[in-house]
Amino acid sequence: MSKSRQQKPAAWLEFLGSMNLAITMLVVIAVASVIGTVLQQNQPYQDYIIKFGPYWHEIFKVLDLYDVYGAVWFLLLLGFLLLSTSVCVYRNGPGMLRDMGHYRLSMKEKSLRVMRNFREWTLGDSPQQVEQTFTQYFNNKGYRARRKESEGVTVLALMKGQMNRLGYLFTHVGIVVICVGGLMDGNLGLSIKEWLGEIKIEKRDIAAKEVPPVSRLSPAENWSFRGNITLPEDSVSNMVFLNIRDGYLVQELPFAVELKEFRVKYYDSGQPKSFESDLVIHDNQLEAPREETIAVNHPLIYRGYAIYQASFSDGGTKMQLKAWPLFDSNPQPIELDGKVAAKRQIETPDGVMTIEFEDFKEFNVFPADEELAVAPNEEFDQSEMVRGGTMGQSGKKFTNYGPSFTFRLRQPNGEAREFVNYMVPVRQEGRYFFLSGMRESQAEPFRYLHIPADDKMSVDRFMRLHAWLNDKDRVRRIAEQSARQAMSEANMQDKEMLQNIVTSMVRLTSEFNRGGYQAIDRRIQQTVPEEQQMKVAETYLKILNTVLENLYWELLQAEDVALEQGISTEQGRWFEDAVNALASMGPYSSPFYLQMTNFDLRQASGLQITRSPGKNVVYLGCVMLIIGVFMMFYITHQRLWVMIRPEGEGSRVMLAGMGNRNQNDFSKVFDGLADELDRHYASRQ
Repeated sequence: MSKSRQQKPAAWLEFLGSMNLAITMLVVIAVASVIGTVLQQNQPYQDYIIKFGPYWHEIFKVLDLYDVYGAVWFLLLLGFLLLSTSVCVYRNGPGMLRDMGHYRLSMKEKSLRVMRNFREWTLGDSPQQVEQTFTQYFNNKGYRARRKESEGVTVLALMKGQMNRLGYLFTHVGIVVICVGGLMDGNLGLSIKEWLGEIKIEKRDIAAKEVPPVSRLSPAENWSFRGNITLPEDSVSNMVFLNIRDGYLVQELPFAVELKEFRVKYYDSGQPKSFESDLVIHDNQLEAPREETIAVNHPLIYRGYAIYQASFSDGGTKMQLKAWPLFDSNPQPIELDGKVAAKRQIETPDGVMTIEFEDFKEFNVFPADEELAVAPNEEFDQSEMVRGGTMGQSGKKFTNYGPSFTFRLRQPNGEAREFVNYMVPVRQEGRYFFLSGMRESQAEPFRYLHIPADDKMSVDRFMRLHAWLNDKDRVRRIAEQSARQAMSEANMQDKEMLQNIVTSMVRLTSEFNRGGYQAIDRRIQQTVPEEQQMKVAETYLKILNTVLENLYWELLQAEDVALEQGISTEQGRWFEDAVNALASMGPYSSPFYLQMTNFDLRQASGLQITRSPGKNVVYLGCVMLIIGVFMMFYITHQRLWVMIRPEGEGSRVMLAGMGNRNQNDFSKVFDGLADELDRHYASRQ
């Protein structure tokens, strides 16, 4: 073999085992780990698009930053660091071990004199006495000694802190062990199977039982994973979902997990204080099911699987609802049932629409003003928190807006809007409102409809007023009465003018009912010259208010409200709030208002189940790394040499030393030793 060919493997080994390469890879891995910690991993791609936008989402996706610890490039870096560190241990380890037992007895006088730490004495004791004194002294100081005599010159080689060398080995071997554990828990095997077509990432939103075998993993196929499952109360599952990029895999378990009960407690601020789950493990290897309670930071370890309490959500709460028809003259609601994560269809004037129930929240807590912000309702009191009340400590108050539910209303053409409706009325500026938020996409904030509550804390009066507004015959009759009264006061008897006024009032009321003030404003801008728009707008508003006020007056009479003294201040404020709500019905974009009247709460526990055989390997590597760093930084490898030459009836003694770390600190140690020897011999004279 030629010399150049022999040099190539050596050059590669030197490159792989170089400190510069290892430090570079450590820095890159550290930066990647920071990204993986800061950027929440394995979330749905839609969440990342909303958060970062399409441009940065695609860049992060290409770089595989959504699954850093499972990315191929990260595992390759980890493997390369493992190789580099292993080569470093292979090249330098044997030499360090040999150096621990090598006392270097062949040191020459010239070499000792050029050392930074050097002392010399001329003593009256014989070389044998000097050797005995120095040997005993340094043995008491913890130094191990080796002796060599040649041509009448005695050399004592002393060494202390040899374990410092083991520190380097423990540190490097610890890194190797950590890399091995990291690779054991990586998903490189899954990536290889995906490349080979043995598994396929499922991207469809289908039930777990419908996931095909090519997207399922048996316990024997995947020995390391981190999966999640949302388990409703009184349900059982023997699988978890592994989030991978924009899809998932189903990981089967060798046992089944049942959730008997989920409990949660809250702080006054509404944040969860603690939550725990009562689990039952069903396994053929058990004589009887195993019951355990888990909580945050208190997982259940079973057969090498760790079951963590990760989150909680709704598990299919059932709701009793009323669908109040809007833009309909019938004020009677339709009673229906709903369930979170379920769908149901409802007939509307615009066709059959689908209600998709998404979520339910029992508590909605926000910072509160001093006054009560939600209407009290004893029927819905709870032991932990009170729906519709304020709570707080040390003067800090929070408001519980009570239960709410979120749903999507999907039209026949497939378009959908998202709504969130609160169950109990909320107090704002001294009045109570039923809140209903609407948005067209999750990227938008909710825009809220404020429906004023009547004196019975219900929506009945408002819904009746709105239904009457959709009753064309009633509106025409009230418009005609209003027009006759106005013309009579002006001594006008023109029937044609009366009909024109009535027609205008009905048309104006209808436009307001369908599109609010914006519809009236658009009509004015389209039909009226610009210089007259302000005056016409004032006239239109007067006409509209006349119809609405008369409609409201008739409504109060139908409710047998005493009006001898006229409309009270509170009734007047309610009317103003009702008109504002009516003006928002057009943009609200729903043919009905969905009101929750009762519910049967069912919660679900978010469990994270992991299997990490490499975890203990990583722990072992961390322990070795800590021990190694401690040895390197707190143990100094010290070497001393004593050379004794006969001189007349006495001896000439030279002491020299060196340390492998901070030379200034070692110099202080050396000077202290030498000074003690000076004082020892000075005291004998």
